[in-house]
Amino acid sequence: MIELAWYKMPFGQHKGRFLSELPESYYVWFRRKGFPEGKLGRYMTTVYDMKVNGIEDILREIRRKTVNDRPVF
Repeated sequence: MIELAWYKMPFGQHKGRFLSELPESYYVWFRRKGFPEGKLGRYMTTVYDMKVNGIEDILREIRRKTVNDRPVF
């Protein structure tokens, strides 16, 4: 979950932003078109589900509490 909290979008108009900070509309678009393969797709699916359920703030809180222990990707 810590890695997910710190994971950033690697491409596109939102490149460099934390996945939890991407707009829900972006996730809805990917949901229709298909999420990317691999880790990014799994993480985006998880964040999408968190946004739908209104719990994406958990990821912000994890970042706040682990600011000195960022994972290296």
